[in-house]
Amino acid sequence: MNKYTVKDYKSSAKPIWCPGCGDYGVLNSLYKAFEQLQIPPHKAAVISGIGCSGRLSGYMNTYGFNGVHGRVLPVATGVKMANLENTVIAVGGDGDGFSIGGGHIMHAARKNIDITYIVMDNGIYGLTKGQASPTTPLGIPTKTTYYGNVGTTFNPIRTLIAYKASFVARIFSANIKHSVDIIAQAIEHKGFSFINALSPCVTFRGKDQYDYFRNKSMIIPDDYDPTDEVKAFDYANNEDTLELGIIYKQNRPTYDEVLDTVRIKAKKEGVPSKLGLLHDFEV
Repeated sequence: MNKYTVKDYKSSAKPIWCPGCGDYGVLNSLYKAFEQLQIPPHKAAVISGIGCSGRLSGYMNTYGFNGVHGRVLPVATGVKMANLENTVIAVGGDGDGFSIGGGHIMHAARKNIDITYIVMDNGIYGLTKGQASPTTPLGIPTKTTYYGNVGTTFNPIRTLIAYKASFVARIFSANIKHSVDIIAQAIEHKGFSFINALSPCVTFRGKDQYDYFRNKSMIIPDDYDPTDEVKAFDYANNEDTLELGIIYKQNRPTYDEVLDTVRIKAKKEGVPSKLGLLHDFEV
């Protein structure tokens, strides 16, 4: 019998997203993934950005922090490095993560910070009432693109594979069972885990977006090898189908593990007498 159940991960705050919002599905999947992994609430932290998805940290009975626009990953990195035993989840939206926060993703990915980053992607700025975001499809009218969105739509899966994230996956918020499994695997993975969560905004994108996600999504076959980077890019480049599951995965040292090797080497060898080019300059 499980020591912790879903109710142990729920805070006293009641979610107030719009009826039909996909973020409810992501939140419930996160509850169930925590229960499945039996993560102690006092050994977990959920860090969020701004926007509708930023509310999620307040609905978790864990440590939490609601940061400023686009800065969820630096905060999550600090929380993880302060206590490596904690499970750290970063959550945000497509506007928060791919727009002003886009510069942080590459560094968290390449350094392989041992956190899980879930982006609730609805292709719109929801909380600020329907402006175009980096993942708004080309030609879609919004509050800021009245005659249709211009510019190529950002492809987060392709980008994160290129950034060398060691775990890249996609889920659909309406498929709870599958989402729970993928989130649990992402948390267990040692390194930077990125999950693109298709989370429809029925308020500003309408029911059509939900139908689009449902009809276009397909669970990746069981015999697929996620370590095949070429095949992973094939999936990412095929924008006619939204593959659900682990698209890319590799095992490599995490940031804290690499730092440990530096500490050991520095302790053993001491400070070098010459520091490369710096030695040639007088201060």
